[in-house]
Amino acid sequence: MSKAVIPHEIEDWFAGRGWTIRRHQRDMFAAAKAGKHGMLVADTGAGKTLAGFLPTLADFCPSEFGADGAPDGLHTLYVSPLKALAHDVQRNLVTPVEEMGLPLRIETRSGDTPSDRKKRQRSKPPNILLTTPESLSLLLSYPDSFDLFRGLKRIVIDEVHAFATGKRGDLLALCLSRLQSIAPDMQRAALSATVADPEAFQAWLAPWGDVDQVALVIGEEGAEPDLEILLPQEERVPWGGHAATWAIPQLYEQIRTNKTTLIFTNTRFLAEFIFQNLWEANDEQLPIGIHHGSLSREARRKVEGAMARGELRALVATASLDLGVDWGDIDCVVQMGAPKGSSRLLQRIGRANHTLDQRSRALLVPGNRFEFLEAIAAKDAVEEGQRDGEDFRDGGLDVLAQHVMACACAAPFDEAALLAEIRSSLPYAGIDQPLWERVLGFVETGGYSLKAYDRFKRITRDKNGTWRLTHPEHAARHRLNAGIIIDSEMLNVRFKNGRSLGRVEERFAASLSPGDTFAFAGTSLEVEQIKDMDVFVRASKKSAMIPSYGGARMPLSTHLADRVRALLDDRAGWGRFPDDVREWLEVQDWRSQMPAPGQLLVESFPHSKRHYTVYYTFEGWNANQSLGMLITRRMEDRGLQPGGFVANDYSLGVWGLQPVTDPRPLLSPDILADEFVDWVQDSHLLRRAFREVAVISGLIERQHPGKRKSGKQVTFSTDLIYDVLRKHEPDHVLLEAAWADARARLTDIGRLADLLERSAEQVNHVELDRVSPLAVPVMVMIGRESVPQGAIDDELLLEAESLAGAAMRVDTPLE
Repeated sequence: MSKAVIPHEIEDWFAGRGWTIRRHQRDMFAAAKAGKHGMLVADTGAGKTLAGFLPTLADFCPSEFGADGAPDGLHTLYVSPLKALAHDVQRNLVTPVEEMGLPLRIETRSGDTPSDRKKRQRSKPPNILLTTPESLSLLLSYPDSFDLFRGLKRIVIDEVHAFATGKRGDLLALCLSRLQSIAPDMQRAALSATVADPEAFQAWLAPWGDVDQVALVIGEEGAEPDLEILLPQEERVPWGGHAATWAIPQLYEQIRTNKTTLIFTNTRFLAEFIFQNLWEANDEQLPIGIHHGSLSREARRKVEGAMARGELRALVATASLDLGVDWGDIDCVVQMGAPKGSSRLLQRIGRANHTLDQRSRALLVPGNRFEFLEAIAAKDAVEEGQRDGEDFRDGGLDVLAQHVMACACAAPFDEAALLAEIRSSLPYAGIDQPLWERVLGFVETGGYSLKAYDRFKRITRDKNGTWRLTHPEHAARHRLNAGIIIDSEMLNVRFKNGRSLGRVEERFAASLSPGDTFAFAGTSLEVEQIKDMDVFVRASKKSAMIPSYGGARMPLSTHLADRVRALLDDRAGWGRFPDDVREWLEVQDWRSQMPAPGQLLVESFPHSKRHYTVYYTFEGWNANQSLGMLITRRMEDRGLQPGGFVANDYSLGVWGLQPVTDPRPLLSPDILADEFVDWVQDSHLLRRAFREVAVISGLIERQHPGKRKSGKQVTFSTDLIYDVLRKHEPDHVLLEAAWADARARLTDIGRLADLLERSAEQVNHVELDRVSPLAVPVMVMIGRESVPQGAIDDELLLEAESLAGAAMRVDTPLE
């Protein structure tokens, strides 16, 4: 790449700090000067964010703008998947800007931004605006967006791997196309540390998918991470459970020893649960904080500020902080439970030290034996530099409908011109004319079955063929309800004085009564009153339960699943495992068989007067849940009297009153063509998917001025419409969108299809006289799958020891 001269103000600032501008930072700068978009893949701590902003900083250097004066208006947009990341980037950008004396104003904009500041940002924008995909889409829905963005020079997309392949990525891709239409010379830059297939993201970033327009820059390699797996000092690695509470004493010692420890959990429930356990062990009253997405904005900002100032010794967090946040004083990162993917683990490890040349120290704390294997697999993958990859898919039609409405709110549009703009984004490049007309028809009237209702008539076409809003009030309604992230309905948790602590899910709040106590934000709270969408509380010293959340499970990546399977098959490698784990596998190998790569192991055995079959799929919880539902339906048809099933990421356990002597007919691939369709039609999955696409597309509005619909109200409304459409308009565009979601996201249908295809000829069925060692982790979950993980670990340990006794006993067969 040709050399480009970086202004001396920037060079001098680097030199004054004893730093050198890195090669990949210069390459990103050169790409911008050459008029190209840029895709940077570099390790954590490599200065990716600064690389993305260098062209912007250069434009505000006096040596560049000279007598003409500094650029005016909005110059650069920065888009990140997390609000916390935007605020962190603002803090880190302010320092070089102030020290170089650049005439540059930087602000953030998200759902947390006060309305008066949002209004002012549109009329008097900062030079750099840090925002999220949803807030950017809302900005583009205003008529003044054309003036606001006309002079836009650059957009920087951080942590692009975290959302480009999902619906938030669909929305951002559409926003990029609109921005490029408003500001044709705008340059795009995307940054990531954990992309497995950079070329695919290069195509996503490029207008019209033309990768020749995007310079791909690969950063310098950083120091290898110092990654260790924490094991019980005196006890065995647990058979079941996920909370890893056995590690609390050792974890507390790490906190005492380290300057600052960042502890990641995979769910909000576990964040509260681990925090509570740590606080009970905190005899020295060390300052320990908690951070997750359900806490109030004030609580999150307070914790983020304390971390930035180095005032906390430890912080327990969820994915709300695992992207890009730069706190240099963190000397150790802890992953509680399985990481589920090497890319996610690498991202989290990078929060320690956060410099390219220093080793990041991290501890993996497995909750059970399979998680130990997963931890080994993830550790090996990180050390080998292997990343997980996510495939791109066609863009969501519900997202497209939302974007069309946003465009109509901004100004009347020409149908052909908007379609051309939309097709320039990779997720929607394949939208054909018939599908486009169906989407327009939906936004226009709600579809054939709903066109009689005025409230669904949002846009109309005039005699010149131009589309416009039917009434200005639709713009305000759109802005109140637009968004992609559809959480479960939440109730506010407040003190009587009005101070908000955050939110809990509606279904959890429904289980509460005055006098009940629950732990939240690290505090024990007693319920005083539940009114409308608020839970009023007071502080309490009583013991408390922990809220459960219905958030999506992190799926086990295919890459990591394959590695776990390979570990099981590599008997020579078992020597590096702890004695109890090695014994577990050796007895399994002696009593039954090991799951081999390319093969599906199925075990059948009697237990407690029932017949059990365990399928070792390694395809993740979603796929195993779907397979369990399908298999039990087939068992019912064949008179096998199924009783139920339970699944984890690695296996599926099914039980009934009759034995399964041959599992092959239960696994034939036609199960997807026949039973799957019937099952999804009749299950809650499609209704749930329809609820989400109905909200995203704008068909159902959750928010009205001064009032928000409850989850029950939204469900009632969407279920009514769902039943009408299924009966009278089965080809409705939202039913198609819901099917796409149900198949791809809720059931991991691709992985399930691959599994059934393989198992057609490669099923290894082993009939046993008792439970096998490998089956114990899934068997101990029977009857407890609906209980929040973590709360049941003590019970699991007791039952696991009983089951393990039978599984590990080396004696004659049972009578």
